[in-house]
Amino acid sequence: MNNLRGVYTIWYRDILRFWRDKMRLIGSIFLPLLFLFVFGSGLSSMMGNLGPGVNFAQFMFPGIIGMTVLMSSFMAGVSVVWDREFGFLKEVLVAPISRASVAVGKTLGAATVALIQGTVILLFAPLIGVSLSPWTVLGLLPLMFLLATAIGSFGVLLATRIRTIEAFQAVMQILMFPMIFLSGVFFPLQGVPTWMSILTKLNPATYGITTIRQVILGASPDSPFGITLLGHTMSLWNNVAVLAVFGAVMILAAMRSFSTQD
Repeated sequence: MNNLRGVYTIWYRDILRFWRDKMRLIGSIFLPLLFLFVFGSGLSSMMGNLGPGVNFAQFMFPGIIGMTVLMSSFMAGVSVVWDREFGFLKEVLVAPISRASVAVGKTLGAATVALIQGTVILLFAPLIGVSLSPWTVLGLLPLMFLLATAIGSFGVLLATRIRTIEAFQAVMQILMFPMIFLSGVFFPLQGVPTWMSILTKLNPATYGITTIRQVILGASPDSPFGITLLGHTMSLWNNVAVLAVFGAVMILAAMRSFSTQD
């Protein structure tokens, strides 16, 4: 019971911090919208249709949602490092709760915040000609939460081994931007060089963003927006399974790493 209460308290603290920091919400959606409406709309006429009835801006829209979720959830590690520098984390670690519950609470808090921010981007779908039914939105929410949990737990894991905010921000940029650019946010993954194809398939974000795109655009697994892995065309559920396995490994590793913190 204490562990569950600890998870809830840490989760609630992160949600409350997000709610009180209105500029964080504004800042987190400004960059995705800049890419969507300036980069996407500006290149739509040049790129033409990337699929049946799908222009470049519409193709980018699911990727921008995934990018928003990825960037926000990865930031979970910053709060861990921040709490360590200011002594709050030390107080939490000596509390009568399992240290593993700290990792779970931090991950769930980051995933919830990322889900909120991704949902805000969904509101702009009509402006670029993407039609979303209530059932489509309901199907997207757990997929977005899964992506946020997987990437958030990865960020928390990294933060357990990094001591300063400056170091974490440097590592975050080294990892986060390649994950974004190699996940199919801005271009289809078919026809890329072999070395890039290998990197995209090693990138866990690829499976989350591809799944979101398949749900929003109604793309079948054999469409230009799918993934082929070892000669097998990945279905939506195949992508979900890969992302879920990655997330499970990361959260278990983060829990173990928290348990060995000094």
